[in-house]
Parts: sequence; structure tokens; C-alpha cells
Amino acid sequence: MAKLTDDMKAYFGKQLPMISTVSAEGKPNIGPKRTLRIYDDETLIYNENTGKQTLQNIKDTGKAAVALVDWDKLDGYRFCGHAEAYTEGEYFDACCKYAEETKGKVPKAAVVIKIEEIYTLKIGPTAGTKIS
Repeated sequence: MAKLTDDMKAYFGKQLPMISTVSAEGKPNIGPKRTLRIYDDETLIYNENTGKQTLQNIKDTGKAAVALVDWDKLDGYRFCGHAEAYTEGEYFDACCKYAEETKGKVPKAAVVIKIEEIYTLKIGPTAGTKIS
């Protein structure tokens, strides 16, 4: 597993995360996930509220990548890993609690991404380089 650094953590809550998934047929999908946040140093979590293509892709392939970029700094990170959806248990309970605290709706699922690789998105010659 790859671990988040303090610098990486600083992007969460400030930048809008974009998640990329792929269907069983290989069709790519990307979309914003405003509830995506850090669960622990090796895990991301978000409240799946729409229950559409991203959720289906995660169920089908378990592959996900999350990008966060600071436009002003022209810097950011891509976090890749295995994603899984939960509709009960610890992760789902955590998402329901988050929804209650933020006045959101009860999620259709809790999506958990175990970070396996991290890449830099800093503009310049190192862009796209695996750093963890």
C-alpha cells in the first residue's frame, strides 16, 4: 500500500476530487466526487449518492483513480487503487455519519479506495511520475 503524506493530505477538502473508473467492457468514466475524503493514511472513502456509472464500474472492475490538482500551483496527485462498495458495516456507517454531520442524504453506498500507487501531477518533466 502507498501512504499519504501531509502535503498530499492538504489537497483534500480544498480541491474537487475527480474519480476515474473503467467498465467491464473497458469504457472509461470520470466524474467529481465532492464527498471524497481521507479515511486513513492508505485509504480514501466517499459517499456514493448517485449510484450510476461510477458505482457500477467499481462493482464490475474494482479499479479507480482519483486526481486532485491545485490550479494556482499547477501541482497535484493521482491516487490509484482497488475500490469496493459497501452498503452495510463500518464503512457504510462512517458515510451515514458523515452525511448526517454535513446535512447530506443517506448514501446509496460507501466507496472505499485502498491506495496502491501515487503519481505526481506537478507540471514539468516529472508529471505523471510514480512517487509511491
